[in-house]
Amino acid sequence: MDSLMIRDFPQDERPRERFIQSGPESLSNHELIALLLRTGTKEESVLQLSNRLLTHFEGLRLLKDASLDEITSIKGIGMAKAIQVLAAVELGRRISNLSYDDRYVIRSPEDGAKYVMNDMRFLSQEHFVTLYLNTKNQVLHKQTIFIGSLNASIVHPREVVRP
Repeated sequence: MDSLMIRDFPQDERPRERFIQSGPESLSNHELIALLLRTGTKEESVLQLSNRLLTHFEGLRLLKDASLDEITSIKGIGMAKAIQVLAAVELGRRISNLSYDDRYVIRSPEDGAKYVMNDMRFLSQEHFVTLYLNTKNQVLHKQTIFIGSLNASIVHPREVVRP
C-alpha cells in the first residue's frame, strides 16, 4: 500500500500552509498535532501518524492525561515527538489556568463553578473541593477534601473547617 506523504498534497492543502493562510482555527486536531510531530515515518505521513495517535487516545480528552510511556508505545512516535506533544499539552493547561492565578474573585456560585471547571470537567468520580476565600472574596486556596464514588461524596463538616 502506497501512503500519501505531505509532499504529495497540493501546497494549499498542507497544514503548515493552511495555518499561515487561514490561521490555526482552520486546522483539525490531527493537523495541529501533525505540526507538532513535524515528520512521519517511511511508511506513513505525519498526518496519518497524528491521526493514529488521536485515534489511540480517543481524541484530546484522553491524550491530555497520557504518559510519556503511553505515547512512545505508539509505533512511529519516539521520545522527542512524545515530549513535544506533552509539552504542548502542558502549555495549553497552563494557559487555560492563567486567569486564575491573579486572585480570582468569587461573587456567585457561577464564579465558583468557572474557577474549578477546567480541573474538574473530565473527572470520573465525585470530588469534594473547597475554596478558601479572603475577606474580599478572592481565592486563597483550593483543596480537594474527599474523592467519592461515581455519583456521591460524603464529607463531615469538620473536614471542611479543619484546613
